Amino acid sequence: MPDESLPIPDAGRRGDASPARFAFDNSYARLPERFYRPLAPRPVKAPGLVKINRPLALELGLDPEFLASPAGVATLAGNHVPMGAAPMALAYAGHQFGHFVPQLGDGRAILLGEIVDRGGVRRDVQLKGSGPTPFSRNGDGRAALGPVLREYIVSEAMAALGIATTRSLAAVTTGEPVRRATALPGAVLTRVASSHVRVGTFQFFAAKGDHEALRLLADHVIHRHYPNAATADRPYLALFEQVIRRQAALVANWLLVGFIHGVMNTDNCSIAGETIDYGPCAFMDAYGPETVFSSIDSQGRYAYGNQPRIAHWNLARFAEALLPLLADDTDTAIELANAALNGFSPLFSEALLAGLRRKLGLFTEDAGDMALAQDLLTAMAENQADFTLTFRRLGDAAYDRNADTRVRALFQNPVAYDAWAAGWRARLAAEPLDGPARRAAMHRVNPAFIARNHRVEAALSAAVDAGDYGPFEELLTVVAKPYEDRPAFAAYADPPEPTERVYQTFCGT
Repeated sequence: MPDESLPIPDAGRRGDASPARFAFDNSYARLPERFYRPLAPRPVKAPGLVKINRPLALELGLDPEFLASPAGVATLAGNHVPMGAAPMALAYAGHQFGHFVPQLGDGRAILLGEIVDRGGVRRDVQLKGSGPTPFSRNGDGRAALGPVLREYIVSEAMAALGIATTRSLAAVTTGEPVRRATALPGAVLTRVASSHVRVGTFQFFAAKGDHEALRLLADHVIHRHYPNAATADRPYLALFEQVIRRQAALVANWLLVGFIHGVMNTDNCSIAGETIDYGPCAFMDAYGPETVFSSIDSQGRYAYGNQPRIAHWNLARFAEALLPLLADDTDTAIELANAALNGFSPLFSEALLAGLRRKLGLFTEDAGDMALAQDLLTAMAENQADFTLTFRRLGDAAYDRNADTRVRALFQNPVAYDAWAAGWRARLAAEPLDGPARRAAMHRVNPAFIARNHRVEAALSAAVDAGDYGPFEELLTVVAKPYEDRPAFAAYADPPEPTERVYQTFCGT
């Protein structure tokens, strides 16, 4: 039942029916109420606009001018609930650092509702930092400005890189402080996602033995994300197989750009196959499989190189939750689940190798390609070579041998690059593309710009400490076109100086 201290608003009294603003069609709200708790966002004192993502607003069929208006900002802050919204906090469970918590849920987020974008895709619109919910576990339900801006920057950088991700539609300040280690300015992020169903959502009902809810949830996900599974001989097994495929591709894409999620708990594993919940996330500078930035990951469980293993582990937990739907007989269900789960590693390896070939300028296949790529990565790790710049500069070196000088400069021992490059050039000789075409193809997959940690931190510090959003805006401009050489922003491609290095990132809670 709804929490009486957090009432559902009277939509007829507070709502706005203009379809040009929010045309909601809320499928999740049609599920039984044990899937969520209906409640309104908690209003804030003095909402102020930080940023509207105008291109995304237009993609969603929304009016960016309205969103930037006082009425729009009030909506984005949670002070006004538009007509047709079905505000709710979603219920889910999850394994956090390997330990199962039977009830988590949206502790500081409210799903306003769903809209269908201009491409016909259904998208969730969620307010993150919108106040306490029945799932807050004694938390304040609020978000600080710094983590909101971090998620805005990094999620939009990931989208520009072509990686499946939730998006940031808007950021607003609340005019109220939030208490963490110190008092910090509060903010609300408007997040857009294909959905907010997680592995942990299935775990929530599996832990309760609620097989009816499991089936309803699985049917909802199939209808929304995997309609082809509905016609399979075993629809729920087909659902599992398609989620495996998307997760394999997603994590391979993370590795190909040097991204570290930081908190790959099962409640942060999206059934839609999107990157979700940007907490202590980061992009690597110098390559190292053991790289960890998250301040709460002291054991390195979610290190860069561990991410494929953890994705497999999370999918195994998904399989456990699905067992009652896979077959009436438990042994048969386990056999089917294991057979499907065994497909993850080949799918991931195939996606990773295909991506590494593209990054190295290889567009035909050779049995030695993985070893060639791994030899480069090993040399990079041993010589503290910058991940992004090494691959970007290889595109120039593939066209002009004189550009080897700039690649060699990234290695502590340049001879390590020379030894590898001899084998790489021999392999390139078997490729059909000429130099200019190869360089162009490599530059299309090897970014010049990522959201480097020291740049992100500088932008957050300027905004939080001085109210200066200039660095935030400029960094967004840079990461919006990561594959283009733009001399005006050349400094953003540089790795940090020793005094600028960021060794830890922090969760927004």
